[in-house]
Amino acid sequence: MVANEAIFLITQFHTYIYIYLAFHFLFLFHCYSINFFFPFFYWPRSQLPISHLRFLMADLKFSFAETFLCSAFAACFAEFCTIPLDTAKVRLQLQKKAVGDEVNLPKYRGLLGTMATIAKEERLSALWKGIVAGLHRQCIYGGLRIGLYEPVKTLLVGADYVGDIPLYQKIIAALLTGALAITVANPTDLVKVRLQAEGKFPAGIARRYYGTLDAYYTIVREEGLAALWTGLGPNIARNAIVNAAELASYDQVKQTILKIPGFSDNVLTHLLAGLGAGFFAVCIGSPIDVVKSRMMGDSGYKNTLDCFIRTLRNEGFLAFYKGFVPNFTRLGSWNVVMFLTLEQAKKAFRGELYYD
Repeated sequence: MVANEAIFLITQFHTYIYIYLAFHFLFLFHCYSINFFFPFFYWPRSQLPISHLRFLMADLKFSFAETFLCSAFAACFAEFCTIPLDTAKVRLQLQKKAVGDEVNLPKYRGLLGTMATIAKEERLSALWKGIVAGLHRQCIYGGLRIGLYEPVKTLLVGADYVGDIPLYQKIIAALLTGALAITVANPTDLVKVRLQAEGKFPAGIARRYYGTLDAYYTIVREEGLAALWTGLGPNIARNAIVNAAELASYDQVKQTILKIPGFSDNVLTHLLAGLGAGFFAVCIGSPIDVVKSRMMGDSGYKNTLDCFIRTLRNEGFLAFYKGFVPNFTRLGSWNVVMFLTLEQAKKAFRGELYYD
């Protein structure tokens, strides 16, 4: 028991360290790249007015490294804020419908009920199960999918393209970046789902995993290295589609809102565009998300098609929208937090937070 508590405390400590280091590194990188290196290599600092620096920063295009850092930081912050909702969603999706047993009522009921049950039976901190793996995932997946989005869009339409990029080109770009990013980040996603799926164990029964690193090691030792890419098929399908729904819809909704008189590129616009992105992502991605969660949380399925058929036959079509409300609550809030943080991080790089 003492060893388990120590491992849990170390895991939580790592979580706070990751968030602190991400923010600190982002701030330092901004200070050095914007306030020192840029003026130093172009004009003497003493001859460059602050007002000129403000406009120069606004015209700068972001490099892949800068976009990756902003995206990874924003995704990690959103993950930390919303992972209790994600834990509840995973438990609801993994909960199978009882067949021929009306006495056996579902353990988890609704978003708040599921969160309350988890907190009561496993303590409040259990809602943050898998947070370290989640931060690993967002650093890689969040940074790559958003960092590559603009370069891929430019590649598709050409560097000399002028005007609004067509919606279908945005969708194709987001599909490609989502698929590529999750292929790299699938092991982190698998470990996160495995940790979230673990409920309260009866007395005398040992846990499968005692932390994030132990989960990676145990899976490789018992199931082989390739097991870290379990569920890659539905995960690629799910994340490519959800990424397209999120990034393309956010891009399109924001572009549409900015054409409405009275709206500008501010927090309200980012809030509305983020909510729209979350709604479209959940409507389109829920069936694939359920299949992905079940394959990663239960090794009893042969493949993606087997999981889909068995779920449909045993529980009906609505089973693919299990946890829809918590999923939307989670993805909607996640997108709002992530895009708001991302936009502010980009403004920090441009110097707008400091020179306006």
